Amino acid sequence: MQQIKVYNLRGVDELVFFDISASKQGRGPNFELIDNLADECFMPMTVGGGVTTIGQARQMLQVGADKVSINTGALHQPRLITEIADKFGTQCVVVSIDYRCHANGELEVFTHAATRPTGIHPVEFAVKAAEYGAGEILLTSIDRDGTFEGYDISTLLSVSNSISIPVIASGGAGSYENMLDAIRNGKASAIAAASIFHYTELTPREAKRYLYANGIPTRK
Repeated sequence: MQQIKVYNLRGVDELVFFDISASKQGRGPNFELIDNLADECFMPMTVGGGVTTIGQARQMLQVGADKVSINTGALHQPRLITEIADKFGTQCVVVSIDYRCHANGELEVFTHAATRPTGIHPVEFAVKAAEYGAGEILLTSIDRDGTFEGYDISTLLSVSNSISIPVIASGGAGSYENMLDAIRNGKASAIAAASIFHYTELTPREAKRYLYANGIPTRK
């Protein structure tokens, strides 16, 4: 809760909250927690974790989420993407894609909190998600998450070039320059970051100022 209050003051455009253990533990969303978070959050909030039915998506929106993110559910039940989009609008459906790069260079999507391999390439999954009605793709490099080494620009570019919906870059931000790189060279429509703001002195507001100074439109 305290971190949300900090983000309210620091110019964050949107908050992304994932219950990463929900699918792994085979349970649904924690609606009470989402409701409590929404009470403190004064910015749009995307929430994910354990969504497998249209009813759960509806309840998530009712308790305060602005967008619903699905990951495991989107892969195993792609029609769920369409159901949510048809009922509540494509703008509130975010498909989250977590992937790894193997030693041989092959990319593979993982589900259940990045523990289960799927045999599916992230570009293939992104194209399928877009066809089923996703409004956005949140693309996360598991290998780079929390490393501060920068985003996976080549995969980001491949996914961005394959679909017409916005792609949000996630995993690896270590500097404002990394963010600019993801937008300019990876064609990301937006940037997600966490560790850089938790463990360094860099701030969301200064990130936006840096991007704006380099020709990237940002909200003031």
